[in-house]
Amino acid sequence: MSNPSELELSRRGVLTVGAVTAIGVSAPVLAASENATTGASTPTIPVSFEVNGKAEHLSLDPRTTLLDALREHLHLTGTKKGCDHGQCGACTVLVGGVRINSCLTLAAMHEGDTITTIEGLGSPEKLHPMQAAFVKHDGYQCGYCTPGQICSAVAVLDEIKRGVPSHVSANLTDRPRATGAEMRERMSGNICRCGAYSNIAEAMAEVAGARA
Repeated sequence: MSNPSELELSRRGVLTVGAVTAIGVSAPVLAASENATTGASTPTIPVSFEVNGKAEHLSLDPRTTLLDALREHLHLTGTKKGCDHGQCGACTVLVGGVRINSCLTLAAMHEGDTITTIEGLGSPEKLHPMQAAFVKHDGYQCGYCTPGQICSAVAVLDEIKRGVPSHVSANLTDRPRATGAEMRERMSGNICRCGAYSNIAEAMAEVAGARA
């Protein structure tokens, strides 16, 4: 049987470990509370770019993504936050006419760039041909992915027109044609959880045919 002194030492050890753990857990909370009290804030940097034809000048946390800059700072909420990992395409916007996943890039990396979101493609009074085609062919159901789908579709047809090789599939030709298979391959990075893919393809085919 353990003697009383060993039991007391064990109790003291447990109390000591508990106290150290509590201090370690509470330290970040106390630091955050102190920052809030003193008014300390994360340093910001100036970022300027053109969005939908308008010059924008922001002061941002350097870690702010382009997606969050558009949605939270410029209130352009047409661009959607889906997976936030570059896997669904809901956040697709055009930068210099090239489609990108805005959740994967920092706003500060686009100093001086020209950015187009779904709001800049057209308006309810004057829809972009791709927007009108999506409406005509029911290229959406819940609509959450639709802004990214449309921005990507516009860029895809431009890629094909300019003969830009696709990096989606090694089986595609170096000088692609606006075939249904080609467009589907290039759009494969945009996920529609409602499964409106055939309608999206029909909308793109109509716009591609009109441009031919």
